[in-house]
Amino acid sequence: MTAPTVPTEFHTARLLLRAPRPEDAQAQVDTVNASLPELRRWMLWAQEPQTLDGARENLTRAADAYATGENLRLMVWNPEGTELIGSSGYHSLDWRVPKGEIGYWIATAHTGHGYAQEVAAFLTDYALNDLRLRRIEIRCDANNERSARIPQVLGYALDARLVNDDVAAADPTQLRDTLIYSKTR
Repeated sequence: MTAPTVPTEFHTARLLLRAPRPEDAQAQVDTVNASLPELRRWMLWAQEPQTLDGARENLTRAADAYATGENLRLMVWNPEGTELIGSSGYHSLDWRVPKGEIGYWIATAHTGHGYAQEVAAFLTDYALNDLRLRRIEIRCDANNERSARIPQVLGYALDARLVNDDVAAADPTQLRDTLIYSKTR
């Protein structure tokens, strides 16, 4: 199976999900940098503050990958598209199977409102029903209880706990376990 054409914009009950655009760079810098203390614990890419040039380059690459179906990252906005709330999307796509992984992060100022769960629920449904993926995964650090709660609530099966699978994002001297959840059809 080749990568299908995927819309660049979706709406959930409370959010706008939109493909990355280079002009979103300032919003990404502001949102990521304001959330660094929390993001650093879990995300390798969030160990240093973002710069405007770095964000533009990142978003340009993300937009190109979206256009080819290689990686379908989505920026999570308020319904009007005026405030960046986080990011999500489909990663580690393999259109031969077809399968992919949902990743997500929500800005610290917006955590605790169910946005990550809302996005993951929408993306799970879209992946299995519209993209016709046969397998969708959510992976997270075993210590990230808030992140792990989302696939549990959405009815994903816990496939594995990979012991000493990686290093901790904020401290590469510490090993961590990875949880792998999945839904299949």
